[in-house]
Amino acid sequence: MVFSDLFFLFIFIPAFMLCYLLAAFVDNRLLSTETERSNNARNSMLVIFSLVFYAWGEPVYVFLMLACVFINYLSGLVINSCEGGKRRAALTVGLICNIAILGTFKYLGFFAATLGDMGIDVSVPAISLPIGISFYTFQSISYLIDVYRKESPVQRRFTGLLLYISMFPQLIAGPIVRYGTVADEIHNRRVSADDFADGAYRFLIGLGKKVIIANQLSEIADQFLVNGLGHLSTTGAWIGITAFTLQIYFDFSGYSDMAIGMGRCLGFHFNENFNHPYCCKSITDFWRRWHISLSSWVRDYLFLPLSSFIRRWGQWGVAASLMVTFIALGVWHGAGWTFAVYGFIQGLVIVWELRTERIRNKVRKHIGGRLFATLSVIRTYLIFAVSLVFFKAQSVSDAFYFLRNISFQTHASWKEINIGMSDHICIVAGAALLLMLLYDYLMSKRNQHRRLERQPILLRWTIYYLIVFALFAYGKFGTENFIYLQF
Repeated sequence: MVFSDLFFLFIFIPAFMLCYLLAAFVDNRLLSTETERSNNARNSMLVIFSLVFYAWGEPVYVFLMLACVFINYLSGLVINSCEGGKRRAALTVGLICNIAILGTFKYLGFFAATLGDMGIDVSVPAISLPIGISFYTFQSISYLIDVYRKESPVQRRFTGLLLYISMFPQLIAGPIVRYGTVADEIHNRRVSADDFADGAYRFLIGLGKKVIIANQLSEIADQFLVNGLGHLSTTGAWIGITAFTLQIYFDFSGYSDMAIGMGRCLGFHFNENFNHPYCCKSITDFWRRWHISLSSWVRDYLFLPLSSFIRRWGQWGVAASLMVTFIALGVWHGAGWTFAVYGFIQGLVIVWELRTERIRNKVRKHIGGRLFATLSVIRTYLIFAVSLVFFKAQSVSDAFYFLRNISFQTHASWKEINIGMSDHICIVAGAALLLMLLYDYLMSKRNQHRRLERQPILLRWTIYYLIVFALFAYGKFGTENFIYLQF
């Protein structure tokens, strides 16, 4: 089950909201006191529906998640209650268990296949990937480390930790929510009318990004980057990679918006996950704005400890730490050599940017700040777009075949390009893309929803109606073209 499913929108969400309201009534009338507000019934209902949501497509793996939560729950209690060696041992055991779970289900088949390619006869185990395992294992690791560092309180209730890890608004939606972000809101939260309105509006915007733009662009990207690879033209190559860069942004940011919006409706305030990344002037700045929850996670829990460990190597130590971090980041996205190459490229470019900062500053002085900024944005986009070829390709050889067709010497006319979509859908998708880009730009200046709230009620509801109408008139629902399903 995914957020853009009609079943989720018209059956699951209404059923959940009805039960959640009944649970809120129980909390407010029966369980709350004059001095303390209870969220126990609401939390229990949220846990139940979260487990149903996760088990809908793969009921067996819900027990894997429960086992993971139980291990981290015990490890957290031991870390909090012990000192010295026992504390470090509990942390080590917890980390090994999480890494072992992730490694077994996501990478064991890849390792076996790699050994087979090297001539070592190893049978490839048929293990399907549990949805969201990359997200909830990373959240579990961050929870244990934060408790160990005493940066977050330990969760003494098993259901509280289960709620944090299994919460369906963010389980497969992208944001890797740290425990410290929601620790207090698990048991102490209120939902105001403004919170609910902001959350619902944010959810609709994210849904529009997904079903109107990303799902349509995915067909274009697949036609050129996957299905049409054997007869790929230069024009087709650039259309395909441009479509994929836009698809992946609106896919990722759309689902993050939906997660943040649903969390807001329930009283949880998740951090922002994207901040206009295609406006960046460097790959370094790009990763501060792209998938912020993931990039900050690898920075705090991988890069900083690793660079501290090898700091005696100086600048070479920083470079080595960056390369290891980004290769690991690439492999986190998928078990394959293409993802490792994707991460390698990102790390290599960042190292190059750090080493050439003085040269680039001199160039900026000679050609002017505005022209340099424009060229830097174009350069950053092109580097990321080309690296995404490895993210999308089925194999490294397919990726290099595709790259050989990228040039600025167009040898095919636009009329020869068939993107496989009707004219009116192309117009709608193009118009929606331009409107969303304009919306992103305006949101970078000020909160447009707050501005909309100050408008007359007739204008507000007209805009809300048009958004909902566009969603169901032109949206593409029920697609399995969802990149996060591989995580």
